[in-house]
Amino acid sequence: MLKIEELKFDEKGLIPAIVVDAVSKKVLMLAYMNKESLALSMEKGLTCFWSRSRKELWLKGETSGNYQHIVSITADCDKDALVVTVEKDGPACHTGEESCFFNPVYESEERQEFSLAGLVELIEGRKKEKKEGSYTTYLFEKGIDKILKKVGEESTEVIIAAKADDKKETVYEIADLAYHTLVLMIQMGISLEDIHKELASRHVIDKKVKQEKMTK
Repeated sequence: MLKIEELKFDEKGLIPAIVVDAVSKKVLMLAYMNKESLALSMEKGLTCFWSRSRKELWLKGETSGNYQHIVSITADCDKDALVVTVEKDGPACHTGEESCFFNPVYESEERQEFSLAGLVELIEGRKKEKKEGSYTTYLFEKGIDKILKKVGEESTEVIIAAKADDKKETVYEIADLAYHTLVLMIQMGISLEDIHKELASRHVIDKKVKQEKMTK
């Protein structure tokens, strides 16, 4: 682990900190830290920055309630920039947007960006605003029984493909199962963050069990 003294702050005593969502991996914001704010961030487990305009420390969420709980802080190869991975309580941007980066400048027509969070947004959109001819909308219109039936069918298809040792087909069927599971999640009001927190809690338990076994 690097020490704060090993990091390279600029002539104003600042280092850029890129904040990333631990669940979606989306870049949330860019801010700056000095040695004091970085130390406070590590002590509290919450992002604390230096406001260049107000010339004072700034605990993210102190006013809005949108705290950012730190998962990790990583320095780049030159040790003059940080990536801060967080679990957020609310939007990162003062405008109410989830991320401060929401103004498109360029998008490739050949290369389309994909993310689970983006897919979830698309599926949520199909539930809120019904689109004629959309399979996703069709599932929501049919309701929970139809969605559960599809999850069951796709689970079976995964088992059949894996039993046949067909990797390509198994990947295809897992993708189908993942999609229908996301539809089920949205139908039930379950978010990616909910699943992330559940898995994270199991990771902590598993880590404790391993440590206990090692000490015996």
